[in-house]
Amino acid sequence: MGEVGFMQVVKSIGSVDMARWIGRVSGVENGLVDVRGLQGVACQGDQVEISLRSGSQLVGEVLRLQEDKMIVLPEADPDGIALGNRVVLARKASIAPNEAWIGRIIDPMGRPLDGRALPQGAKEMPLKALPIPPAERSLLGSRLETGMGVFNTMLPIVKGQRIGLFAGSGVGKSSLLASFATQLEADIVVLALIGERGRELAEFVQNVLGPEGLARTIVVTATADQSPLLRRQCAWTAMAVAEYFREAGQHVLLLADSLTRFAEAHREVAVATGELPTMRGYPPSLSHLLMSLCERAGPGRAGSGVITAVFSVLVAGSDMDEPVADILRGVLDGHTVLEREIAERGRYPAINILRSISRSLPAAASEAENQVIWEVRHMLSLYEKSQLMIEAGLYETGRNVELDAAVAVWPELEAFFALKERLTAQQSFDKLRLILRKAKGNSGGGDAARGGPRAQRLAVS
Repeated sequence: MGEVGFMQVVKSIGSVDMARWIGRVSGVENGLVDVRGLQGVACQGDQVEISLRSGSQLVGEVLRLQEDKMIVLPEADPDGIALGNRVVLARKASIAPNEAWIGRIIDPMGRPLDGRALPQGAKEMPLKALPIPPAERSLLGSRLETGMGVFNTMLPIVKGQRIGLFAGSGVGKSSLLASFATQLEADIVVLALIGERGRELAEFVQNVLGPEGLARTIVVTATADQSPLLRRQCAWTAMAVAEYFREAGQHVLLLADSLTRFAEAHREVAVATGELPTMRGYPPSLSHLLMSLCERAGPGRAGSGVITAVFSVLVAGSDMDEPVADILRGVLDGHTVLEREIAERGRYPAINILRSISRSLPAAASEAENQVIWEVRHMLSLYEKSQLMIEAGLYETGRNVELDAAVAVWPELEAFFALKERLTAQQSFDKLRLILRKAKGNSGGGDAARGGPRAQRLAVS
């Protein structure tokens, strides 16, 4: 028997309960189950196991406690539950990951979905853990190699950073997440697919993620047809898995798609508990829920690993002020905005550079690199302000040296942002410098004195 098998036996023996608290189903209404006999020993958030007459069991979570009963939300439709069914009080929700989970697909309860046995680790991780106290956290680490020119330069990602991908549907969000999973520098990837369509799991894992990505990834998924309890728990399970490997000293990349569906699942649960929606249909508890989840990611204590996190946010109609997007912009260490208009003209990833920001800057880049980033943003801003005039044919070359350079460089920058070639950060900056030099020469701005001090800033060393 190997070490993993031995630890599995030890854990199984240790998890045997000498006594179990048992209650009975006293009512079923609106998808909720009333249970009597456990209200004096159960706590809110505890899990229970409801025995069905078919012999199977249904897991549920305690939502409300009253003097004479408790209210339970089951993980699936309560079909088959009858009055008097036995209800056993289980332990608080936790999972026990280990190295054997890498390359596997599991559900939010820690059960395998790929048809193979899943060994359990020796240490249980709570699903709803508290974030590391801020005074005990390490600082953000060094810049990571992403393999993508736009993130190597304009939107750098550092160890322990938490960023958001804000996008509508069908603009390349899943492909970008897959690029992070396969190319971003990390030891282990934890991917949470929250509320995805059932067919998309196999498609994403096999075609988008691929064998290379899956080889270092743990996939946690709850499909759209499952209960809000499981969809909400999917994010907590993925975070607990990431925290386990962070405590083991590893650099973990956590990808969550999407926090909007996590918020929608919480809304359903919150309404079931009687909480009134006040923020455009979302309950007041949403803010704390999102903040506490995101704060669990990031650097660990000194000597431990880090969790670098990428959270996707579905933004309908590019409304960055809707509740989920608005809350997360203030919590995360940067946001990347993907726009449909850019995707429709065929440039992927469809990132709006001017609306996106990385809060790792300027510390993540050298002084010379920050100068290149400033110049590119300046040129993009000039082009955007004059785009209507350019497209209408009213633009005349030679009237403004800076605008001439911006017009000349724009096609090259568009090609750079869509570059499929895998580059290091140094190669990416070298390529940007070359593009800027070429644009300055093509715009007729060789005589910097003609444009004054502003034109002179276009020189890139």
